[in-house]
Amino acid sequence: MAEDKAPRLRLRVRGLRRRWMMSSLLVIFLIVLVIGVLFSVTATGNNVRTVREGLVSKASATAGFFQNYITRTYAEYYDSAYMYIEAFEDASKIDLQFIDTEGRVMMSSYTTMAAGTVPGTEDISGAISSKEVRVWEGRNAGTGEHIMAVSAPMTYSDGQVIGVMRYVTSMRLVDRQNIMVILGAAGVGASAMLLVVLINLMFLSTVIDPMREITAVAQRIADGSYGTRISKKYSDEIGDMADVLNDMSVKLSRAEKAQTEFISSVSHELRTPLTAITGWGETLSYDENLPEEDRRGVEIIVKEARRLTKMVEELLDFTRIQDGRFTLNAVEMDAASELEDAIFAYRELLKGELELIYEPSEKDLPLINGDPERLRQVFYNIFDNAAKYAAEGGRLIISTAAENGDVVLRFRDFGPGIPEEELERVKLKFYKGNSKKRGSGIGLAVSDEIIKFHGGTMKLSNAEGGGTLVTIRIPAEEKI
Repeated sequence: MAEDKAPRLRLRVRGLRRRWMMSSLLVIFLIVLVIGVLFSVTATGNNVRTVREGLVSKASATAGFFQNYITRTYAEYYDSAYMYIEAFEDASKIDLQFIDTEGRVMMSSYTTMAAGTVPGTEDISGAISSKEVRVWEGRNAGTGEHIMAVSAPMTYSDGQVIGVMRYVTSMRLVDRQNIMVILGAAGVGASAMLLVVLINLMFLSTVIDPMREITAVAQRIADGSYGTRISKKYSDEIGDMADVLNDMSVKLSRAEKAQTEFISSVSHELRTPLTAITGWGETLSYDENLPEEDRRGVEIIVKEARRLTKMVEELLDFTRIQDGRFTLNAVEMDAASELEDAIFAYRELLKGELELIYEPSEKDLPLINGDPERLRQVFYNIFDNAAKYAAEGGRLIISTAAENGDVVLRFRDFGPGIPEEELERVKLKFYKGNSKKRGSGIGLAVSDEIIKFHGGTMKLSNAEGGGTLVTIRIPAEEKI
């Protein structure tokens, strides 16, 4: 059972780490995401705004300069525009256009081919109608390039619009800068998240590793290793947990020792009076002058005294197993022959209470190294359980086989079986489940330990069609 619980323990630990990481990292991720988005939006917006403000300022200043020198003649306006484009120093970065009141390009610093074209963007019409500087951002209809255009109206002294001066610049560099800003923000955010993950993992290691150690020790204590202690490495809550666990382990060890000593003492004290009761009961049963009714009472006394004696022997075996004094007198033996002798003897004891059906193996079984007396004790325990739980006229089918170098003994009864939730616990000491049958609850526990001492296994399962199947496997020639 301890092996089955270990994977579940690891799963629980991983689950704790996952829950911690999810709960903490989710919040931090959202915070980093919001900060990254806000920073990216602000930074990219500032880049665009800087370009826009620069163009607006430049367009406003240039338009004001022109208005101071423009007369009412269109020719002077045209000549001035031509001379300004010829002397325009930023032609490699910005396209300077002069546009008439119809929205057509008169001249451009970018190319002469642009003359006569109609851009048709809102900044031009807006500047003409409102007589104010207008900005437009979008895609160039011809090239698809991302551009920004600023149109500033130029007017005569009486306020009449004579044309529009338009600055057009590519946003390629700005877009590239914005992409770098976004990638930089994403990189910083990812680095921050990685740092947080590493810090969380380091912190979790200081919590989960001690918890795993404490849980493993607690599992050993739960499996019966009372007195096991864990070293205290921390002076915080984990250290307090270790102290509590150590204190519990010591108290359980003392209680277990006191229980074992008490059981051993009581069992020894009971053996003498039980032997006297059994002996005098058998003596009285041989008295020919004893009335029949009294004889039946004496037989009941003898039967119950024998049952108590068997229980006392099991308790003594249990205490020997607990304190390590349990040993086997191992010899080379024939398990099938010992089983046949046990079946013959038990048939006489049962007197028809349970039908024993023996199905021996067709082939001779290999010899094993074992203790005949202890194995017979195991057989009797199984027979007793079958008789106890079988209905009147019940059956117990016993079979033997040699499988993969093991001697296999199977005992199949037709009783009520064992509830599935109790199958893993029926071999635990003093466990009786929901059964109301009489017994100490240690017969199967002692039998299981005896088989383990032989290097084998004893498995209980529910048989098909009802009843319980006990399967014993003992390695052939296992040295003990």
